[in-house]
Formats: sequence, structure tokens, C-alpha cells
Amino acid sequence: MGLGIGSSVAITALIVAILVVPMGCQRPKVVNIGAVFTFDSVIGRAAKVALEAAVSDVNADKSVLKDTELRLLMEDSSCNVFHGSFGAFEVLEKEVVAIIGPISSSIAHTMSDIAKGLQFPLVSFAATDPTLSALQFPFFLRTTPDDAHQMSALVDLINFHGWKEVISVYSDDELGRNGVSALDDELYKKRSRISYKVPLSVHSDEQSVIDALNKSKSLGPRVYVLHFGPDPLLRIFSIAQKLQMMTHEYVWLATDWLSVSLDSSLIDKGTLKRLEGVVGLRQHMPKSVKMHQLKQKLKSNISMNAYAFHAYDTVWMIAYGIEKMLNEGINITFSYSEKLIQTQGTKLHLERIKIFNSGKLLLEKLLQVDFTGIAGQVQFGSGRNVIGCDYEIINVDKTGVHTVGFWSNGSFSVVAPKTLQTHNKTSLVFDEKLGNITWPGGGREKPRGWVIADSANPLKIVVPRRVSFVEFVTEEKNSSHLIQGYCIDIFIEALKLVPYSVPYKFESFGNGHSSPNYNQLIHMVSDGEYDAAVGDIAIVPSRSKLVDFSQPYASTGLVVVIPANDDNATWIFLRPFTIRLWFVVLASFLVIAVVIWILEHRINEDFRGPPRRQISTMFLFSFSTLFKRNQEDTRSNLARLVMIVWLFLLMVLTASYTANLTSILTVQQLPSAITGIDSLRAMDVRIGYQSGTFTLEYLTYSLAMSRSRLVPLDSTEEYERALKLGPNKLGGVAAIVDELPYIELFLAERTGFKIVGEPFMHRGWGFAFKRDSPLAIDMSTAILKLSETRKLQEIRKKWLCKTTCAEKSDWNPEPNQLHLKSFKGLYLVCIAITISAFLVFVLRMIRQFVRYRRMERTSSTPRVSWSSSPAIRLRELVFDFVEFIDEKEEAIKRMFRKSDDDSNSNPSRVVEVQADSEVRQN
Repeated sequence: MGLGIGSSVAITALIVAILVVPMGCQRPKVVNIGAVFTFDSVIGRAAKVALEAAVSDVNADKSVLKDTELRLLMEDSSCNVFHGSFGAFEVLEKEVVAIIGPISSSIAHTMSDIAKGLQFPLVSFAATDPTLSALQFPFFLRTTPDDAHQMSALVDLINFHGWKEVISVYSDDELGRNGVSALDDELYKKRSRISYKVPLSVHSDEQSVIDALNKSKSLGPRVYVLHFGPDPLLRIFSIAQKLQMMTHEYVWLATDWLSVSLDSSLIDKGTLKRLEGVVGLRQHMPKSVKMHQLKQKLKSNISMNAYAFHAYDTVWMIAYGIEKMLNEGINITFSYSEKLIQTQGTKLHLERIKIFNSGKLLLEKLLQVDFTGIAGQVQFGSGRNVIGCDYEIINVDKTGVHTVGFWSNGSFSVVAPKTLQTHNKTSLVFDEKLGNITWPGGGREKPRGWVIADSANPLKIVVPRRVSFVEFVTEEKNSSHLIQGYCIDIFIEALKLVPYSVPYKFESFGNGHSSPNYNQLIHMVSDGEYDAAVGDIAIVPSRSKLVDFSQPYASTGLVVVIPANDDNATWIFLRPFTIRLWFVVLASFLVIAVVIWILEHRINEDFRGPPRRQISTMFLFSFSTLFKRNQEDTRSNLARLVMIVWLFLLMVLTASYTANLTSILTVQQLPSAITGIDSLRAMDVRIGYQSGTFTLEYLTYSLAMSRSRLVPLDSTEEYERALKLGPNKLGGVAAIVDELPYIELFLAERTGFKIVGEPFMHRGWGFAFKRDSPLAIDMSTAILKLSETRKLQEIRKKWLCKTTCAEKSDWNPEPNQLHLKSFKGLYLVCIAITISAFLVFVLRMIRQFVRYRRMERTSSTPRVSWSSSPAIRLRELVFDFVEFIDEKEEAIKRMFRKSDDDSNSNPSRVVEVQADSEVRQN
């Protein structure tokens, strides 16, 4: 009995297995997919045809889905979020495994939430909003690149042409706002930015667009980036043309909406004229047999565009995913959703909708799909967007729409990407380039991309209204209110070298009673109240964070000024001359001593004798010329000539020394312990500074000086008064710390003060511009060009050298010292005459020595030895010459006279001896 029951159970199980297993592997006859998008739109009209063609081709190809029919169920979203959501539920009610669409990014957000809740794949071929992320919407797939990828290509195009600021014009919806946000992010990576945004409502009337564009015209940038949905009317360009914004100054860049609009409609000459110079992106579709066959099949439909091709590939992608799932033996089944059953009782009757049970599994299979479609490779990345997409750079001119280059993997080329990859295998070096582009206005020259100002809106420049040191910059107090000064002249001259016209107007800042705070000027430029600031503005780090400075046009540094007291009276007698001049004077005495001794030694008994006596006589003679008449007389005419020039030079040196020492002793008063900024910092004394400058900030923050020690001063009169009062009286200071140009001007007008120590905190003066202003770079270039001419020196001489102007640019801590260059002319004359006298003497000695040697050879007494070595013979010759020079002049002359007498008395003997000498030499 028990055995019978067991047999029955086994037989029943076998029958169930036989019946159930074939059912698990059974392919359905029909699989439904849905599509929800706007039928009556540029993309929708082409996509509808492409989707139907794709379904037909899938069903005709038995290698995919085999005998299973793919059926497409479409609903019109009417470009409305409500209709799109309702359409999604409409197709879900018909038991679809996935939904294709929508086109609109706004609708895509809502439908992605529905797909996430009901867990079915939603695949869009046109919703490019980059915020439709896989993290927020895990069931959303995209077979077209998102706008972040497109903006990367557009920013590379902007960077390729060197533009740094753009104005974005976009539709005020999810597509436009999020696309422009992606543009901003990509520009930031290239150190560029969107300077102004122009959002336009989808339903904006013409006047609203005119007002928005007119407002943007008052700004500097002239590069416009347009990001909308496809617009067959191209209204934005018609309005821009009316506003004279399609000229050579402007650049119009469009995302791929323009190419989609142009590819989906017939283009007439009027449209081409209106769009002349516009540059845009178009998704690059590689040519293939499949594309050619599809175009032939749909040749009656002229509205095909890139998104239509993506729609075609989307159907094939879903078919491949379903095939993968069926091959694994997974049934396509539907069931009621618990989430929708909870809505039972409402008029919508959502509880009746059956949802695909294996939506999550189908999503996994879709992500694994990898095939080459009409639009290119279909493969998903980590963000569930299709991987990679190349772009064509298109340009519109009067003759049509032309492709001027390609963008692929961040680089440009005139060669298509597939061909480029083949080329790069054989070439390691690749230069980015594009074809010739026709810009707005019909020109080929690349627009600058910005204008600083025009006559209607000139550049607003703020200048400090100084009440002291007005030579640098100030405003006249008369009715003309003329702004002028050293800094103004440099700015005007530099502006002449900028390669374009820059209308400008100066506006002074200050109350006219005290000099303004320069940090306030910088903040006004940084806040956009002014476009630039011109004046004696020091370039310091805190200001550089707020504005862009030009190249410094003047070098500056802080210095310490004190009353001119003698701080080293012990060695004050050395201060009239510089150390270098003292060394030259000492060397001059030594040289004169040697030269006079050489010239006098042979003929003057006073310069002969033992070596010790000769050395003492030589130097005593030289140095005694400074004080009295020498005991030794000079007998040589050459020596007398040298002495005349030397005594004249010595007289000038003595007179100059006496005058300069007298001046120094007159000026010097009480000694000062201040030798520079370090000693001043260590002392607890009051310090003056020029109000409104960065000196206060530096002394307090960088040198940690107490503010109670610092006294603000406004004018040179206050400088003089405070220094004369001293640190012990009310209103007085021990020293003043200020920038070198101010102090040079102060010392040129007033005496009794001096600079101590070396300059510190080296900085420069520059012109301040708003951040990322192109004029800052061009003005820097202009200043460098200006420095190569003498114009800077002429301007400096005009304003700062009215009283005195130092010719030497090096820092000199003792301005009263005399330099070697003061006596350069005299020294050159003295050196020339001394060398000439010495050369005449040497030539005379050589002439006498040659005669002496000849006389010696004709002598009856031969030399003791003759060496065969040239070196030894040369050395003997030199020794003989020195011994000859050491002989007295009178003795040599007697020897010559005696030789002449012997020659006259016995001429035959002389001839014989000379002949014998020649025979020995031969």
C-alpha cells in the first residue's frame, strides 16, 4: 500500500515536470515595447519614422528574436509632463517590457521616477539633461550622449580659439539650465567662465528676447553660446540680425540643436544669409552600408537627423536585450503591482495595469549589449550613457552648411575620427587644427571674442584724487577737473600700443582733503563698480586676490627716512669719496711713484742709490705732492709732463674732497640709532606712514608693529614737520616708512633728511582690472613694449625730475658721496699722457740698447759665452736690457761717444771685424 502511494507521487511529479519545463522555455509570439514622445516636433517626426523602420527591420531579421514579433506601441506626450506621464501608464496597460523615450528632459525626469517605482527600463534617445543620473534614476538609460559630453566638445572649441569669457543664451527649462551648468563646469576646468547668462522662456515673445540680448550687448564678451531644443524657425538669429549682432565682433556657437534643426528642414538662401558665420556641433555618424540602406529606405522622408538614428538603434538594442533574456529561458510574464493596487478606487484605475516581472533582469541585459548601430557603437558606460560620441564642427556661410573639422577624444582634426585613428598608428605627432571658418560678417579672421568698451559704454576707470605727491596722479581743482600725472601719462601711452580702440573715461575718487584709501579703489573694481583703476597702486598679494594687475610700470620698495644726523663721526673724513674712489686715488699715487722713478732713475741722482733709499724716495715723492713742493726735482721732460697732469688732477680731487666734507659736516647734526627697518622695529618710537597706502597693513600684519606707534601723514609738509618735531613731541615721529618714489620726490624738494638702510618689501606699481579682463594681458604687453623705448624715461623726467633726478638707478645710501665717474674725464687724460710718456721712454731705451749691442759686437772683447738655447739667450737679453736701463744716462752717452771716435780713427779695422763676425754667424 505504501509502495503504491509512493509510485503515484513519482508519476505525478514526472508528468508535472514534462508539462512545466517546455512551458519555461517557450518563446512568446509577440513582445510589446512602448514609446512615449512628442510626435509633432523636429525630433519626434523623424524619430517616429525611424522607430517604425527599426521594428520592421528587427522582425524581418530572423537572427534576432527568431519567430517572436516585436510590436511597438506609441503614445504622444505633446511636450507636456502630464501627458507624458499619462502616456506612460497608457502603454504600460498594454503589457510592454520597456518604454522608449521621451524626448523632453522635463518629461524624462517624471517618467524616470515612474520607471524607478515600477522597475521597468526607460530608454531615451534624445533626453540629454546631464542630471538624469544613474544614481537617482537607476532604470533610466540613454542611447545618445548627454549634454556634459557635448559641452566638453564646445569648451574645447572655445579654448582652441583662446576665448576666456562667454555669454550663454539658453531655454529656461531642465534642458537649458542643466546644460549650461555643465558648460560652466567644463569652462572652469579650462580657467574660463560664463560672464553672463541669458535664460529665455520657451514661450518668450520677440520683445523679451530683444531686451535680453540688448542687455548683454553692454557687456564685454562677444562669444555667445546657444543651447535650446531644436527650433525650425531659428528666431534667435533673426533677432540678433536686427540688433546688429551678426557682425565681425561677435561669435555665435550653437550646440547640436542647430544641426538637428538644419538637417530636418529645407534651407533657403535667406536662412543661410541670416546664419552666416555661426559655428555649431553635429553628432558625427560614420558612413556605413547600414546607414546607406536606411537612407534609401526612408529617402522620401527628408527630416532625418542624428536623434532619429539613435532612435533606430534603440529598438535594436532592446531587441538584443530581450533575445539575451529569452536565450536564458526566462519567460516574459506580467503581474499586478502592489504599489498600483493601493490606488484602487480612483478614477484612473491604475490597479488594472500589469507590470513586467523581469524588468530588472532586462535592464541588466540591456547594459550588456554591445553592437555597432547606424549612429555608431552602442555600449553603455558606468553612468548608463552610451560610451563616446564624436562631433563634427559645422560652419554656415552664404553657400551652405560645411564641416570644417572633427572633435574626438578632446582634440580637433580636419580628418574624420576613423581615418584619424588609422593615421595616428603611423604618426606620433599630431597637430590640432580646423579648416577655414567663415565668421559673422563674412570674414575669415578670428574675432577677438570680446570688446572692452565702445563709445556708448566707455571703460569706467577710477583714479585716486591725491592731495599730496600730486605729480603721480590728481584732479585739477579748477573748472576743467583735468586728471593728470605721471601714472596717467603712462596709462595713455601704453593704451596707444594696445591693438584695438578702447574708449574710456576717468572718474576721481576722494574727498579732496586727504588721499583716498587705495584698498577701497581695489574693492570698487572687484565689485564691478568700475572696470579698472589707474594710479600709483602697489601690487600686493591681498589686492591680487581681488583684481588682475598689469605688468608693473614702476619698481618700488619701502624705505626709512630720518633727519640727516651724523651717525659715524669717527670716520666722517672718508665719506666724501666712495670706497671705490678711495682705492683708485691710492692706486694713482702708487702708479705715479713708479712712473716718475722709471723716468728719472737714469738721469737724476736723487732717484738712485741703495734699493731701500730708492723705494722710500719714490713713494715719499709721490705722496708729498699732496701737501708741499717736493725736495727732489724732476729733470726729465717726460716726467715733468706727467707731473703737470697729475698735479692738476690732484688739485681737482683735493678741492672736491674739501667741498664735499664741508657739506657733510654742515648737514650732520645729532647721531641717530636708526639704521634701517630692523633697528626701527626694535625701538619703541613713533613711525610715520602715508595714509591710504598698503604701508599700514604691512607694518601691522607683516612686521607686527603696534598701531599705537604708527602716525598717518597726508602731505610732504606733514612729513617735514613730523620729522623735525622728533619722537618726543606731540605729532612728531622718529622716522617715516614709505615707498621709494614718494621719498625721492620728498628729498628732491627738502633738505635735512636722508634714507637709511636698504629698500625692503620690493613691489611695483600696476594698473588694476577686473578679474579675467583681457585688457590686463594686453596692457602688460603694451607696458613691456613701452619700456623698450625712451618714453618711460621721458614721462618720468617730465613729472618727477623738475627739481632733480638721479641718473643712476642703483640704490645709493649716501647721496652726497663723490663717485669715480665724477672724475672719469680727468683720469682718462692723465692715464693717456702717462702711458704715452712711458712708451716714449721705453722706445728710447730700446733704441739705445740696440745701439749698445751693436757696439758690443764690434768690440775687440768678445762675450764670455754664447748659448745655443733660444730661451737662455732671451733671458740673457732681458737681463742685459735691465742692466742697461739701470746704468746712468751720462755713462751710456760717453760710451757711445768713445765708440764713435774709435770708428772714425780706424775704419778698416771696423770693416774687418764686422766681416769676421758675419763669417762666424754663417
